[in-house]
Amino acid sequence: MDLKAVGQRIKSAREAKNLTQEELAALVHLSPTHVSVIERGLKVTKLDTFVAIANALDVSADTLLIDVVAHSVTGVTNELAEKIEKLPIKEQKKIIKVIHTLLEE
Repeated sequence: MDLKAVGQRIKSAREAKNLTQEELAALVHLSPTHVSVIERGLKVTKLDTFVAIANALDVSADTLLIDVVAHSVTGVTNELAEKIEKLPIKEQKKIIKVIHTLLEE
């Protein structure tokens, strides 16, 4: 498992929520140093810690493990949905229209 890649996705999700390592640590009952170690990919987290981090960041486990799990459809769709969500409504509607057109073929 590429711990550095998983850690980087945790860091990116944390930054997207405008949280500091200290704030995330407080939410999941860890030390800021422990969060830093996880984000740098230096240590495997316990499953309950990983789940707590994903829940605190409002992301799915698939999103954080996208290149690790072999059958992660949800992670791909979640990643796409998150990107589309950040667009203006007009652009969102264009993308939905294109997807509908592609699926009808």
